[in-house]
Amino acid sequence: MTESTGTTDENKGRRRILITGTSRFLGLRLAKRLENDPGVEHLVGVDLEEPPIPIEGLEFIRADIRNPLVARILEATKVDTIVHTNIASSPGRLGGRSQMKESNVIGTMQLLAAAQRATRVKKVVVKSSTAVYGSHAGEPSLIPESYSERQAHLSGYGKDCAEAETYVRDFGRRRPDVALSILRTQNVIGPTVRTSLTEYLSLPVIPTALGFDPRLQLLHEEDAVEALYRALSMDSRGIFNIASDGVVYLSKAIRMLGRVELPLLVPLAGAAAELLRRFDLVDFPGDQLKLLVNGRVVDTSRALRDLGFQPRYTTEQAIEDFRDHRDKDHPPEPSAHPTWERELFEYLRTKAERERKTTDA
Repeated sequence: MTESTGTTDENKGRRRILITGTSRFLGLRLAKRLENDPGVEHLVGVDLEEPPIPIEGLEFIRADIRNPLVARILEATKVDTIVHTNIASSPGRLGGRSQMKESNVIGTMQLLAAAQRATRVKKVVVKSSTAVYGSHAGEPSLIPESYSERQAHLSGYGKDCAEAETYVRDFGRRRPDVALSILRTQNVIGPTVRTSLTEYLSLPVIPTALGFDPRLQLLHEEDAVEALYRALSMDSRGIFNIASDGVVYLSKAIRMLGRVELPLLVPLAGAAAELLRRFDLVDFPGDQLKLLVNGRVVDTSRALRDLGFQPRYTTEQAIEDFRDHRDKDHPPEPSAHPTWERELFEYLRTKAERERKTTDA
């Protein structure tokens, strides 16, 4: 992907924006951020479940982006900007690892295949993850965006993100006229977001790997939304690491949260994670356990330079906000909706009829 310094799009007119994953945290919060934005002409949300809170002016379309019908949505809504946030890290919430991979990889492929044919689309932002770098002993102290070009053994969520990014870069080569940005976010934490890491850090007794104390670099939920907003608002291209400033060792994070640490031998860590999943305490995939052994810290200088992204919260402040303002009552997670295809066809039919009547008039 080519890279260029970001410049504002203020002179390019109001945008028609489509956001995937509007029933989940990042898509939902971004849509809420944009609901009264004067630079937005029309806002469209796509997911299998409706947003749990009202969003003024949002046109919600119940649809599965894994289905080729997504191309008809882009055509019907006439969007010029796509923000793809619907890449999940927890298999339990999607019904298992195979469903998660299909949603992450096939969903991205179908969405971009549709965007490739949509000539109105001129801006695409994709939320990825720093999991594409893996987490191994001997990694650089600060990992740059180019580090993903090396051969790394990935599985699970990290592999999904790497494969999804392959489709994104292929799209970029076929549509060089589109301003394409990939945001590789660190693990998101905050008072309301629910992830594998927030569930892990909420345990009263936190299992750790004996003899290891990894450096944690996190990202506050508000900063994650701000990064997406900046990426779609700027004429920026390229791959950007998105993370808070500073690091905190896992042992210190546990002390800050007032939790008790339980060191385990590394071979027992996988068994402990399996028990936590079995008892529905933490949906922590085994492929992410290496993060709690080796840690991962990324270089964010490119996001600062090209996006002007300066996180409001440091890693330590993000942990403190998580500790002090954690919302204990989480809304139910979205589930599959068996009637979405019928509803989508009805939406497309009625929209076509309205446009035909307007033309006739």
